[in-house]
Amino acid sequence: MSRSAFHQQHAERATAEAQRLIDQRSALGARWLSWVASELYQLTPPEYAAMVRRELARLNAG
Repeated sequence: MSRSAFHQQHAERATAEAQRLIDQRSALGARWLSWVASELYQLTPPEYAAMVRRELARLNAG
């Protein structure tokens, strides 16, 4: 599968996952960053985890 096809197939899911992680920030407070790191570590394949990280950064900035 090409990189472009992979991205198209998983873009919506990656955005939803990033939003789920952002939504937990207020509930977890200071523990949020380590929690997010552990959640990202568990995502597979690594290309999908990278997509979620990029979406997380985008949502966090905006």
